[in-house]
Amino acid sequence: MSSLEIVERIKELAKRKDAVILAHNYTRPEIQDIADFVGDSLELSRTASRLSSKVIVFCGVHFMAETAYILSPDKVVLMPDPLAGCPMADMITASQLRRLKEEHPDAEVVCYVNSSAEVKAESDICCTSANAVDIVKRLDAKEIIFVPDKYLGTYVSKMTGKRLILWQGYCPIHAMMRVDDIIRVKQEHPQAKVVVHPECPPEVTDIADAVRSTSGMLRYVKETDAEEFIIGTESGIIYRMEKENPGKRFFPVRKDTICVNMKKITLEKVLNSLERDEYRVIVDDKIRVKALRSIERMLE
Repeated sequence: MSSLEIVERIKELAKRKDAVILAHNYTRPEIQDIADFVGDSLELSRTASRLSSKVIVFCGVHFMAETAYILSPDKVVLMPDPLAGCPMADMITASQLRRLKEEHPDAEVVCYVNSSAEVKAESDICCTSANAVDIVKRLDAKEIIFVPDKYLGTYVSKMTGKRLILWQGYCPIHAMMRVDDIIRVKQEHPQAKVVVHPECPPEVTDIADAVRSTSGMLRYVKETDAEEFIIGTESGIIYRMEKENPGKRFFPVRKDTICVNMKKITLEKVLNSLERDEYRVIVDDKIRVKALRSIERMLE
């Protein structure tokens, strides 16, 4: 079956099964092209929860599909590849967080949305890379545990002036970014604005023109008059940037910033997911209810 035939079959099955296809900004270009909505993980899950669609096909990594189920337990949530995980989310478990909470019994736990349902269930409040600074600013707790990303936590600590108890997790892709890489690309494109994700190391965020979440990056490059941008995040987002900003040019900080887990989602796997109703993502209800509380508190 050709790619065109696969795409037509996907559209046909999605319509027949009342399915909405969600794709993260880091997925392959052809996956973004067939999606009903493209965005960051929580943005997509919230969109799906407001739709009447019976089925959600989440083209992303496992914690994203879990979050979609937490917000929409009445819907069938399918993940085209069950092995598409997030290394950072896997760097902390619920039992590890419980032990950390025992060491700091009066601390409030802020959990980055890039984490498992079990970790969210052990947390007081969730955050995204877009709202983490605002969430932490609003907390009155004397001690704040921030999990799992040490680099996002370091950035939040700097922006809020609050000392955070950091877990030593990180995104392997963003951790690859180096100041030397930025300097090298900047020498080639001296007029380019440097835009990086707050999951990058602090020495990288310190020299950037803008530090933004993926959705914030998309807005920044659209609204800024500059015509060239150096992008410090997973390179898949550049496809969307180029589509939405014809005439502007985008250069990755590094050419090897590719999340292999995001790229596991292919057209063939999306088709298989719709044909066989695979692979279903379900969160135990006790965990789901507790995890939902931490997400709802953030949304409030």
